[in-house]
Amino acid sequence: MSEVVASPIFVGQARSMSSRGTVALEVIKHAILTGALQPGQALVETELAQQLGVSKTPVREALKTLAGAGLVTMSEYKGASVRQVDTALMESVYDLRLLLEPEALSRTVQRGTDLTPAAEALRRADEAADRADRSLANRDFHRALYAGCGNPLLVSTLDALRDQTALISAAAWVRVPTWESEAEEHRQILQAAQSGSAPEAAALLRDHMSCFVDRVKAAGGLES
Repeated sequence: MSEVVASPIFVGQARSMSSRGTVALEVIKHAILTGALQPGQALVETELAQQLGVSKTPVREALKTLAGAGLVTMSEYKGASVRQVDTALMESVYDLRLLLEPEALSRTVQRGTDLTPAAEALRRADEAADRADRSLANRDFHRALYAGCGNPLLVSTLDALRDQTALISAAAWVRVPTWESEAEEHRQILQAAQSGSAPEAAALLRDHMSCFVDRVKAAGGLES
């Protein structure tokens, strides 16, 4: 397999992955979430393939996957580009999360689900090297809270929002670097959940997400 080249965009990314498709997908995603690939930036298959040391095929498939996850937009005439992040997108994503995620967490707690994965995700967030790693760890934390709710359709619906949530968080932290206060809120949510208090955990989660949206909007939103 060709090795990922030392492009300024992709420096430090996983070169030992066995799958070319995995290389393209994970490295492009990481570049988007760190801002190395900017919102609105064109994603040219030939250029990305050359930088990654792979053919255009895995890049094309990676872009399709990222489009399905909401990180990339694809146009018949303009090709692929990094999705623009704005306040309207944030409000739409968080509106749905606020409707579903606290209820899912409440059910997880009521079922007595092991929340060790949530604690592990918190540790990874604290040790994260950059915004992308921190955002992805936070995403895993939230999934660990709702994954045990007992409703696979509810889980898959929330899963569909995970990458867009990570993109929004990464963009927001550029303007409002509040991940330390958010981490403390996460610890309070987890403590309530581990103690078996479903109503308290759900209320703390609802406040946590609402406060995130309010902080971003107070800072002027996510418009470029």
